[in-house]
Amino acid sequence: MAEIKVPFHKAAITKAEEDAVLDVLRSGWLTTGKYTLEFEKKFSQAVGGDDVISLAVNSNTSGMILAMEACGVKSGTAVITTPYTFVSTATCARHLNADVYFADVEKDSYSIDPEKIEEILIKDAKNGHKVKAIVPVHIAGNICNMERILDLAKKYSTSENKIFVIEDAAHSFPSPTKLGYAGTIGDAGVFSFYVTKTITTAEGGMVCTKNPELAKRMTMMRMHGMDRTTWDRYTSPRASWEYDIVAPGYKFNLPDVLSALGCCQVDRAVLFYEQRKAIVEQYNKAFSKLDFIKLPPDGEGNAWHLYLMRINPEKLTITRDEFAKKLQGEGIGISVHFIPIFHFTYWKELYPDFTAKNYPNAETQYSQTISIPLYPDMPQEQVDYVINTVIKIGTENHV
Repeated sequence: MAEIKVPFHKAAITKAEEDAVLDVLRSGWLTTGKYTLEFEKKFSQAVGGDDVISLAVNSNTSGMILAMEACGVKSGTAVITTPYTFVSTATCARHLNADVYFADVEKDSYSIDPEKIEEILIKDAKNGHKVKAIVPVHIAGNICNMERILDLAKKYSTSENKIFVIEDAAHSFPSPTKLGYAGTIGDAGVFSFYVTKTITTAEGGMVCTKNPELAKRMTMMRMHGMDRTTWDRYTSPRASWEYDIVAPGYKFNLPDVLSALGCCQVDRAVLFYEQRKAIVEQYNKAFSKLDFIKLPPDGEGNAWHLYLMRINPEKLTITRDEFAKKLQGEGIGISVHFIPIFHFTYWKELYPDFTAKNYPNAETQYSQTISIPLYPDMPQEQVDYVINTVIKIGTENHV
């Protein structure tokens, strides 16, 4: 195993985060409380203002389950999403006993294809309207065609069955667009604060909505289906043991220890974006001259969470896997985003027709893509080393 010279990611943690966490530890209140409330308020302001209701959760996965459940996803219904995503986007629907229909991504893009979504909706309309939600995924921070997706949800909704749009915005903060911030454009949006994301709480996420009824349901389901929050039970004059359970909820709340990190990180989100964008510009400038590299797609509101470097196999004597291993051999941390879901045993057994041949764009993107290091505090010498190493490997293995 080569010595890691350039890590794939390193969280931008400062003394401010350290002090904030110590403040929580010394306060005597570690679980969900005033720091989480502050984090939620700050996040709402960062993605649109007072009309956005933000609910902190312990993961994007938890938030996705809450959003789907609130929108009526359950047994006998289905969601539409992309096979080109982390598996939890689809698994959340299965936790609710719903089916999942997959739409391929666009050609030369990582975003779900609206035309493929409509093909599914046409079939669904003939088969009884099972689709309850469309779940677009903003891969690497590049925003899907939300205008078209919203139009499709409206077009195929009926008086008996509204189709919701739930954005998987795990990669998309901050992402301002003409329609609003990614994650607040649809009926609900779910962000991730996992350690490698654009801001981090180590583990955690946020669900956002402008719909008070959805927010009310998710708030209750986030904490055991209880009609009072923990903070309210222990700070209100009303006895802490007085509460009701009105639904079989979950345990998805974010504790103050982690929210303290989020309060600091959200204040620097724009700075982090500017730092990532400066590195992206260097990558693009260097790689645009190479015929064996295809630059990542870019568009309005792109948060540049990841740099998806796509190789051109026609110009190389090595495969993506071999290129990736050579990068690792030179001490560069890399990843692949994402292994399409149809490669996984559970999904192949569940849906026998769910195979690579039916999703050619997703399979092509997967077979050619490597995620290379991109994080705010990345030193210039590491940026240069990554660029030079990519050029070296490609040149040595050029057709």
